[in-house]
Amino acid sequence: MLSPSCWSVRTRVTVAATLIVALLLTAGAVFFYAAVRQTVYSGLHDRGAFVTADLATIVRETDPRGTLHVQDPDFTLLQVISGDREVLASSESLYGQGPLQAPLPHVPNRPEYRVVHLNGERDVYLISEKLNTRAGVRIVYVGAPVTRYTRYKGLLVGLLVASVLAAVGALAVAVSLSVRWALRPVRLMSAELAEITGGADRRVTVPGPNDEVSGLAESVNVTLNRLEDVLNRQRAFVADVSHELRSPLTGLRAELEVALEHPEDEDWPAVARAALADADRLQGIVSDLLVLAKLGAGVYVERERVDLGELVRAETSRRVRRIPIEIDAAAGVMVRIAPHHLVRVLTNLLDNAERHAKSRVWVTVAAQGREAVLEVLDDGAGIAPEDRERIFWRFQRLPEARARDAGGTGLGLTISRDIARAHGGTLVAADSDRGARFVLRIPLAEP
Repeated sequence: MLSPSCWSVRTRVTVAATLIVALLLTAGAVFFYAAVRQTVYSGLHDRGAFVTADLATIVRETDPRGTLHVQDPDFTLLQVISGDREVLASSESLYGQGPLQAPLPHVPNRPEYRVVHLNGERDVYLISEKLNTRAGVRIVYVGAPVTRYTRYKGLLVGLLVASVLAAVGALAVAVSLSVRWALRPVRLMSAELAEITGGADRRVTVPGPNDEVSGLAESVNVTLNRLEDVLNRQRAFVADVSHELRSPLTGLRAELEVALEHPEDEDWPAVARAALADADRLQGIVSDLLVLAKLGAGVYVERERVDLGELVRAETSRRVRRIPIEIDAAAGVMVRIAPHHLVRVLTNLLDNAERHAKSRVWVTVAAQGREAVLEVLDDGAGIAPEDRERIFWRFQRLPEARARDAGGTGLGLTISRDIARAHGGTLVAADSDRGARFVLRIPLAEP
């Protein structure tokens, strides 16, 4: 609990602000005390220098004996002694006393200023000066009791300390309450988040005014919207997967059960071929799901600098063409891609085009601005505008597609779009005067 890392934000802010202000107030109090002390002693210094100069003049001219007249009401301690410490003259307050128990000045004609304790009871601001006169060496002492200052010094210090402590305490309370009030929306947000469970459509309250806390609340709500969307897509995906896997499994089980009821009457090679077809469909669905899982998890795939036009020409030449494919691929359209991923996209688009084309398929590759553009166009019936986004959903197949290819998984276009997004690009079904037109855009490679 003594470690700041275990403290709450409120405690850390309060302690930090209190320490900073405490240091500032302490420094201010010290400077104020030093300024008061400097002011007191500066005034004594100036007045004492004047009194000492007058007394030095009198000593040089008259070498006085007996009682010295006091000119300044504060500097009442006057004394003149000889070089062998014999008292020659003094003020009434020092009459009958011996030489002052104070250090002797060392340099002639240079006043020395100090605070001394006389008789161990009172503080005296004392000025001493060594004079070389015609009568010999004389030592001049001029002193002013500072008992009033010393008497109230403790009170002044006490008041300063009490003021600093009171101010620091008041500040600590004010900062603590202010931080508590400022964090109230965060506590409310935390309580609301704790009550939100999976699938709930609740959102946290966005407080006013428009500040950092309200920005945090809006960001939390955006995150909750995304999580809800992910949960909905996950539920739909699980439902679609279970449905798509159930159909071939159910068919395979039914075929085997029927065959086993009358094994002697069955054509087992035909049963095996039908079972193999269902197994192939299951394998295709599982393989596509694994690809989608890797793309969704962001698994790193090594990328290469590839000429997209050359890649399209090479892969198209390997295909067994059911219908003619015309290729118009510009040279030097360089992209940084995972080649096998782009081959998968091209294969899916060509399979789809050949499945729906009447007589021909066109493939073009070109550079537009900072993007490489791959288009696959067929002369089939085309795709209705309202279906152009739905065909990229998982397991979504239009009736025409199911009629033309009953063995498809319904994941080809979904995988193709995810691959395009993984490469920082897009894949859309665009407008076309004839047939279906798919447009893939990915960034060009840096030179």
